[in-house]
Amino acid sequence: MARFVDRAVLHLQAGDGGRGCASVHREKFKPLGGPDGGNGGNGGDVILRVDPGVHTLLDFHFRPHAKAGSGKPGQGDNKDGAAGADLVLKVPDGTVVLDAGGHLVADLIGAGTEYVAAHGGRGGLGNAALASKARKAPGFALLGEPGQNAELTLELKSVADVGLVGFPSAGKSSLVSVLSAAKPKIADYPFTTLQPNLGVVEAGDETFTIADVPGLIPGASQGKGLGLEFLRHIERCSVLCHVVDCATYEPGRDPLSDIEALESELAQYTPSLAGDLADKPRLVVLNKMDVPEAKELAELVRPDLEAAGYPVFEVSTATHEGLRPLRFALAELVAADRERRPAAQPARIVVRPKAVDEAQFTVRPDPEVDGGFVVRGTRPERWIRQTDFTNEEAVGYLADRLYRLGVEDELAKQGAVPGAAVTIGDVTFDFEPMTPMGIDASDGTAGTPLGSRGTDERLHNNQRVGAAERKAMHRLRRGLPVEDHEWDDSYGSGADTAQVSDSEPER
Repeated sequence: MARFVDRAVLHLQAGDGGRGCASVHREKFKPLGGPDGGNGGNGGDVILRVDPGVHTLLDFHFRPHAKAGSGKPGQGDNKDGAAGADLVLKVPDGTVVLDAGGHLVADLIGAGTEYVAAHGGRGGLGNAALASKARKAPGFALLGEPGQNAELTLELKSVADVGLVGFPSAGKSSLVSVLSAAKPKIADYPFTTLQPNLGVVEAGDETFTIADVPGLIPGASQGKGLGLEFLRHIERCSVLCHVVDCATYEPGRDPLSDIEALESELAQYTPSLAGDLADKPRLVVLNKMDVPEAKELAELVRPDLEAAGYPVFEVSTATHEGLRPLRFALAELVAADRERRPAAQPARIVVRPKAVDEAQFTVRPDPEVDGGFVVRGTRPERWIRQTDFTNEEAVGYLADRLYRLGVEDELAKQGAVPGAAVTIGDVTFDFEPMTPMGIDASDGTAGTPLGSRGTDERLHNNQRVGAAERKAMHRLRRGLPVEDHEWDDSYGSGADTAQVSDSEPER
């Protein structure tokens, strides 16, 4: 049996970014081929997209967990990892997306409308992309950034022009079935309708949609009956139509009291979308005119309803009496509402560049640690997630990036002392400033940028003989004098080298 589900809770996980590769090119006769590690691929996004072929949230009710594809790691020989595949979840037209706190984050209307519910993580850079003049052969790579987690609530709010409201067994489903080609369930007991029924109505040149809401009872706006679950389906309706049962045998009920009770519930219900139910045009349909007692009651209450400002129509879904005037009256109200609406604007690409002097991070005292500080910011927190803290060179590279961003200067301005606990993201470490008290810890010169942290120590121990030294050795072997050089055979004939004399000026 088909089920209609108009509310579902989703647990989404975007794809993780692939890890960068730390690799050195190896080729015969090229002992220092240089770094050639590729970048990791980006993780896939989780996207919600409106599909006209989907009419319920049933799939998400049974499968609430979804995860996008993760990016592949980079490889040697400058091979970048493949990006993770995006996960597209098809939702019905009129789906509203709420966050964990119940706040509206997206209203998906129109075929093809998309919302990125969870962004995939960035892929880590390989050591080939991290190479620079100061760091020619990085021995590390960046980790991939984890994908976003999201817990969202989807609510389906029917997109209909006319909404039928009324007490149980008032004949709303029957009215939809005779005005349109819809075939809702119809029976002679209350709460037959357990889900909104949508139909398409044609009246001359106008075509509009009509939906009935499951029967409302006093207290529906507070959760009694089925009202709270389905009142949201009339938020988007342009016209509200009161369907009144004039042939009811329940004591204490009459058309006037039924309409007053329903209007009270509509006034107490607060729509989550923009707009107010009180501003929507209304009309009253007195149903079941094929019953003699209903005809007499309609003639009695019609003057009072018209005096209250309601257009009144007497119909019978059994004999189709009065349906044609009702159909054209609804079409006229819908057409007037469409004319009042502003014209649809084409989608525009909005570019919001960041200000040049915009702060990229904030530094605040840590309320949980005495003398500690907490650094918040998109870039510092992302760098923390992408750093391999088991690699000292990678940690040094992170320190360089934080220094260039100005984190250390800001910590010093706020009174951070060496050894203070500094928290960035999920990592807490001791503050070791590069320039304590304004003096560079690396070489003792004030204001000198740091270039030693995170560098490759192998480059400082390079014993290869340069071209100038080889030329000097060749001349000395032939007995020719070479300025500022002398022959040194202390290592034997197999390791003869030309040494620079003490008198050579510093270069």
